[in-house]
Amino acid sequence: MSTVESGSSQAKAEESQPTAPKKRGVPEGLWVKCPGCSASIYKKEIEQRLNVCPKCDHHFYVSAKQRIAQVLDEGTFEPMNENLSPTDPLEFADRRRYADRLIAEQKRTGLSDAVLTGSGMIRARRVALAVTDSAFIMGSMGSVVGERLARLIEWATDQGLPLIIISASGGGARMHEGILSLMQMAKVSAALARYDESVGLFISVLTNPTMGGVAASFASLGDLVFAEPRALIGFAGPRTIKATIGIELPEGFQTSEFLLEHGYIDRIVPRKNLKSEIARAIDYCGK
Repeated sequence: MSTVESGSSQAKAEESQPTAPKKRGVPEGLWVKCPGCSASIYKKEIEQRLNVCPKCDHHFYVSAKQRIAQVLDEGTFEPMNENLSPTDPLEFADRRRYADRLIAEQKRTGLSDAVLTGSGMIRARRVALAVTDSAFIMGSMGSVVGERLARLIEWATDQGLPLIIISASGGGARMHEGILSLMQMAKVSAALARYDESVGLFISVLTNPTMGGVAASFASLGDLVFAEPRALIGFAGPRTIKATIGIELPEGFQTSEFLLEHGYIDRIVPRKNLKSEIARAIDYCGK
């Protein structure tokens, strides 16, 4: 056999051999590591459980829009005061200008500020609803957040509706607006006092985290105060308190379980039960 024929036969033999399939990588974003138990969980499974870990019951962050969809009957939400937008009255700047930070946060989150307010139905019961979102400057309370909440409370007072506020505010009062932010604590609390005089029902729902001026004002003033499991709730954070007073803090300090034991909240309600528990409370209180 000639050298040419030999080379041709070898080439044909190599062509006829099956090629090994290319390895397919796992697409990113399909799995999520749970902060509670460190397990890798299929993302769709978490979403089907309202963003709750199926292994350890850790409650993941959900946006204000997601919470509205979880709590209200589908298609019933009617937003209010969306035209209110934050400004930079103090021309505040730290690592960046506050005005620039606002624009960046609005583009990133799709929110104009850290709270959504409006009305809707919970199991066919009309309510006034507000939900803060920790994704927008840690859900901190600036002038617009306070104004939206105050207007919602006043509207609920006039309409005689139950009021639900779901708090996820790790930033408390927004330092970028100084005293203009701090005064919102008093303004919203005063609106709630007038609402209480009208014999309205205010259900406050605390989620992880609810801290600072939010926890020190309207979030703590509910006729009923519910909290999600293992939510961090308090004024200053545990590390700040420990560094200030110089002693070891109790186990589970500032978690919703610790606060339930000490009478600060009324009930711990898992996310899957929140809608039903709110509806049951409204019926029980005759609202």
